[in-house]
Formats: sequence, structure tokens, C-alpha cells
Amino acid sequence: MNFLFTQIGKKISATIVVAIILSACENDIKVVQSLGQKRLGVEEGKNVEAYQSQNGKIRAKLTAPLMYKYLLDTARVEFPKTLHVDFYDSLNRVESQLFAKYGNYLENEQVVFLKDSVLVFNVKKDTLWCNELYWDQSKQQFYTNKPVHLSQHEPRQIIYGKGLTADQNFKWFTIDTIGKIYNGYESLLHVADSTY
Repeated sequence: MNFLFTQIGKKISATIVVAIILSACENDIKVVQSLGQKRLGVEEGKNVEAYQSQNGKIRAKLTAPLMYKYLLDTARVEFPKTLHVDFYDSLNRVESQLFAKYGNYLENEQVVFLKDSVLVFNVKKDTLWCNELYWDQSKQQFYTNKPVHLSQHEPRQIIYGKGLTADQNFKWFTIDTIGKIYNGYESLLHVADSTY
């Protein structure tokens, strides 16, 4: 009788232990849902800070709140929630800056596609606005075949055009087709200050 009670007691104890373990393993519904949202072959980074250097000197610093790195197919990095880049001169001083709401970097080509409210400005207060712009890192140049809006500080003018090629530090630029040019202070359109 004593032996039977011990065996029943062990079975009851084992059942209680299993019930406790199962109740402790209850999953948070948000955690379970987020598991289904993760994509294979994609790394995610938050509050990203990356540097580009050449010959041991920093050429650019990129910051972004969110980054996806796609490891499958073509290697690329996506910045879906804005990115900001500071470009440096040979003395490590910020020479120009870039802002865009979206960026897509093709690693093999070393080209960044920027779109949606793209803004580039330099220390001379020359400012470029456009909706699409490419940044070729190997050539250290910007280019686009889309409409551009440029506010130049010296000489003071606003230029509308289509198509542009420029140095990434915005020291020089060429516009393929120029639209209206507004010279002088009286006929200037109101543009936002380029000091971001």
C-alpha cells in the first residue's frame, strides 16, 4: 500500500511539474507575430552610423535610423526611413551634406540611389533639391536625369533644370537642360535655408 501511494504521488507530482512548465511557456502574442515578420537573408540595423574612408582619411559619414541589408541575390542595403551623409574634405572638415527620405545602396556597383525630398548643400550655401539622385561612390559624384532645383550663393541665383552631374562635395556641377534662371534679390523665390 505504501508503495502504491508512492507511485501515485510520483505521477501526481510529475503532472503538476509538467503543468507548471507548460503554463510558464505561454508566448507573448507580439513576440509570436514578430517571428512571422522576419525575413530570411535580411539583416536589420537601427541607429546606424557608417564611415567611408579613402587612403586612411574619412571621406563620408552616414547616419540612418533604420537599415536593411539584403544578403540574397544582389547584395544591397536599403535605408527606408531617411539617411543623412556628411562629406569631409582632406582636413576632416564637413564640406557638404546630403539628406534623403529613402536610399538604396548596390554594394557591387558602389552606387546609392536616393529618392524623395533629396537635399544636398555645401559650406558655400549652394543647395540642390530633387526627387531622385544617384551617388557614385567610386567616382565621388552625384548624377540624375530628373528635374533639379539649385539655389546658388555666388552668384546669387536659382536655377531650374533637368539632369545634373556634380562632385560629391558640390564644388562643381553641370546641369544638362536649364529652365528659368532668377538673378538678383528682387526676383528670387523663397527657398529654405541650407543650414540644416
